[in-house]
Amino acid sequence: MQLVVGRIGRPHGVRGDVTVEVRTDDPELRFPVGASIATDPADRGPLVIAARRWHKGMLLMSFEGVSDRDTADELRGTMLVIDSAEVEPTGDPDEFHDHELIGLAVETVSGDPVGEVEDVLHHGQDLLVVRRKGQDDALIPFVKALVPEVDVEAGRLIVDPPEGLL
Repeated sequence: MQLVVGRIGRPHGVRGDVTVEVRTDDPELRFPVGASIATDPADRGPLVIAARRWHKGMLLMSFEGVSDRDTADELRGTMLVIDSAEVEPTGDPDEFHDHELIGLAVETVSGDPVGEVEDVLHHGQDLLVVRRKGQDDALIPFVKALVPEVDVEAGRLIVDPPEGLL
């Protein structure tokens, strides 16, 4: 699965630098100088990072072969992506990356199938979007009281929903 770690924005200056909207919590690890990074759409890359620096809270990057403003502008909107296999586990048994949860089968504590995790929303509180056959999607707050067990290796998570949630 591809994960977006950045989005190329507008050009900065006339030498091919671009702004990058960072979508990772560790830009130093994801964007080292000399690294080749895949893109979406794929035909715009891979891009090799020639330089990077912070300017007024914005990440500026330049790529090999991109040396003028017009060429840099052609990259606007390009997503910088990595393979989910490149993301290290958190090491905390109660902390998960979104890509680890998406696709897990959802069951109740009594073993009844509920559906499959389709997405994870982060709006003040983390919510699991659970796709259910023949029904509307369910939004389940991702808290220990309602999701007592997550077993990524087994491909499932257990929910203990209060009356009316499902």
